[in-house]
Amino acid sequence: MLWVKAFHIIFMVTWFAALFYLPRLYVYHAAAEDSISHERFKIMERKLFWGIATPGAVITIALGFWLASYFPDIYASGWFQAKLALVTLLVVYHLWCGKLLNDFKRNQNTHSHKWYRVFNELPVFALIAVILLVELQPTF
Repeated sequence: MLWVKAFHIIFMVTWFAALFYLPRLYVYHAAAEDSISHERFKIMERKLFWGIATPGAVITIALGFWLASYFPDIYASGWFQAKLALVTLLVVYHLWCGKLLNDFKRNQNTHSHKWYRVFNELPVFALIAVILLVELQPTF
């Protein structure tokens, strides 16, 4: 079980690193003014989303459910339900990043680099909340 937990954390860090970096690439992409930069960002964004973020998300979630299978009563605890809700929101954020990736791919981005700067900060709050829920396991 400790190996599963360790790899769950490793892939969670991988997923979050990508969730932090991908919108930062969008900031730079939205601010870019030349076609060479736009094409370079499209490649970087695609590789990050499909090569790191998505595998990180899938493996993190799979290992999380594997860990939870060791403790079937965990699903009744309020802190775990809150964590699952946050993970669901992170999946929605991840999918939104994929939609934005496709917008850039088709040259249909409608957001400014300033909008992406704000968008980039959203997963920080989820990360803090998830870590506090797991470590403190508050009762609701």
